[in-house]
Amino acid sequence: MSEMNNIILCGFMGCGKSTVGKNIARKSGRRFVDMDAYIEQKTGMRISEIFAQKGEEGFRDIEHEACRELAEKSNAVIASGGGALTFERNVQVFRGKDLIVFLDVPLDVIKFRLRNDKVRPLLQRPDKDKVMAELYERRYPLYRAAADVVVAGRNTPLRTALAVMDAEKRCRK
Repeated sequence: MSEMNNIILCGFMGCGKSTVGKNIARKSGRRFVDMDAYIEQKTGMRISEIFAQKGEEGFRDIEHEACRELAEKSNAVIASGGGALTFERNVQVFRGKDLIVFLDVPLDVIKFRLRNDKVRPLLQRPDKDKVMAELYERRYPLYRAAADVVVAGRNTPLRTALAVMDAEKRCRK
């Protein structure tokens, strides 16, 4: 596992993929790419619009294409979409070439972090706690299975970023 190219951050919404990723990029001189922003820029549509027009399956196909394109980049820190690495075909695009890091944050911490979120459609529902818990339970084992490394993500973004960078160094040896 010595030739790791990119760092791919995966985990549940609110686990810190984007914030931690930007910290890693700044500290390591890598480029930061947010997969959802990449998809929005490429399609000219918001993620919510893609879901509305093409459904989840259509979105997942676009997301898979984005994974394939991003895997061709080098020296990048990529914050994956919350569901991206719950699909084996996306995991396989990065597997063995890039370091997949699961930012492991307990659900209660995520709920606290997202308590004022007005953007994510899932969090605008009256049954959001139940839906979040079910989604978290379903996705958690998939993140663990996808990851080369698991890093606890309940620390500050900078401390978490440094922990990811330490994990990457250990993997390169």
